Amino acid sequence: MFTGLVQAIGRLERSPAGVRVRTDLGPLALGDSVAVDGVCLTVAERLADGFRADVSEETLDRSTLAERAASGGRVNLEPALRLADRLGGHLVSGHVDGLGEITAIERQPGSWRLEVAWQDPAYGRYVCEKASVALDGISLTVAGCEPDGSRFWIAVIPTTWSGTTLAERRVGDRVNLEADLLAKYTERLLRPAAAPPQATLSSAWLAEHGWG
Repeated sequence: MFTGLVQAIGRLERSPAGVRVRTDLGPLALGDSVAVDGVCLTVAERLADGFRADVSEETLDRSTLAERAASGGRVNLEPALRLADRLGGHLVSGHVDGLGEITAIERQPGSWRLEVAWQDPAYGRYVCEKASVALDGISLTVAGCEPDGSRFWIAVIPTTWSGTTLAERRVGDRVNLEADLLAKYTERLLRPAAAPPQATLSSAWLAEHGWG
């Protein structure tokens, strides 16, 4: 689990077995989890200047890691949350739900307004005003959204803008999005359970249950 509070910036590269992350994040052990642009990866090999991680085709298809690695792009990094740590952002699993596209960036007096559209509009049902969303691993608050949530906007403060890769993003760029875990679990729990099959009353059923 993560909080969406970026701890360092790294540079992502492809390797013969997965990806290589160049970073000064700090001491990492084999098997440690690290969120890389919001994608939970496991340290498979420690390197002098970072670490190597295995990446499945599913992860490459669902995230921007392949395109970031191809260009040697910079990525947001966060080590896994410890139970004693302060939860400063929101609960983030590191499992990307889908991709979004930046549709507008506006500089405002004390912040930046970033507008994002889900690539799959169906995920908009998890978005509402003041909800949490993880964008490239960054915990952000939804400032507003379209009625169906398929397009939303966030207000980014200068600290977040300069301390993450957001300042490098441009209109048209794709980003990794993870909806709030609480919204997804709530939907699952409130979904009506499948009705049990109804027994057909017959002479055979009566006989089987002691009525024959």
